[in-house]
Amino acid sequence: MAALATIWGMSFVSIRIALNEVGPLTSVAHRTFWAMLVVWAVVLAMRLPVPKDRRIWAAFFVMGMLNNVLPFTLMAWGQLHIESGLTSILNASTAIFGVLVAAIVFADERLTAPKVIGVALGFLGVATAIGLENLRDFDIRSMAQIAVVAGAVSYALASAWARKTLGHLPLQVAAAGMLTASSLVTVPLAIWIEGPVTLALQTDTLLAIGYYAFVGTAGAYLLYYRILAMAGSGNLMLVTLMIAPVAIVAGALILGEKLATNAYAGFALLAIGLAVIDGRLLRRVRGSSRLIDPERSRR
Repeated sequence: MAALATIWGMSFVSIRIALNEVGPLTSVAHRTFWAMLVVWAVVLAMRLPVPKDRRIWAAFFVMGMLNNVLPFTLMAWGQLHIESGLTSILNASTAIFGVLVAAIVFADERLTAPKVIGVALGFLGVATAIGLENLRDFDIRSMAQIAVVAGAVSYALASAWARKTLGHLPLQVAAAGMLTASSLVTVPLAIWIEGPVTLALQTDTLLAIGYYAFVGTAGAYLLYYRILAMAGSGNLMLVTLMIAPVAIVAGALILGEKLATNAYAGFALLAIGLAVIDGRLLRRVRGSSRLIDPERSRR
């Protein structure tokens, strides 16, 4: 989990470096295309069956739009106008939206009292991190922050879609199909809007693209699914809290970014909200109180 959080946290910084030379759509096209090649190599090496059902490929396209095309593009554009650390904080709201989407879509994911409290704290954290004055003024910076939050909503919708339509597939195949569908959208779109996609770029741009495509996307997806199998989705939700500190520190050291106090306060509220939803912290507190007062525990 620490490795995954570090990989994804550094991805925010590498994407911002690449955006100094390439456009948001071109950045996303590089990300999905090169990651697709790596994941397909893994699928072929493992000799996993390639689905031929048209309905599955249609599900791949929906998943690609929700989990790659929309969030990658919205967040890349947002990073042109806000700090990478703030982008990572707003990205952490994915888990909050995921709880709401799951409650709406799945009968076994009802909103319990802790979830309602956690979601409320999470929304308060997002509002604090953005800053109500930014929403009031509604300038390019506030639009960029809203774009990042919209990307987080798209991630949450993708999780529900994956569970509903792709859960029966090997995880590597699902990732490969999703990235293929994404590339079939992002590459032509980037060429049409931003011009030919080229590798005639500065060295730091190529290194940044290589990192977030091969390590931050292909490698991270494979590691993500490995952790999911080992630790479960509940533990994975905590990764979203671990990403932001990595991105904030990396943004400060590499890009010289400085975040406003409200960004840190918002992240703190968001972290508390996710901890309440997760529930383990509350159970530990209750367990500690019983150890302190065993007589009360027996009553």
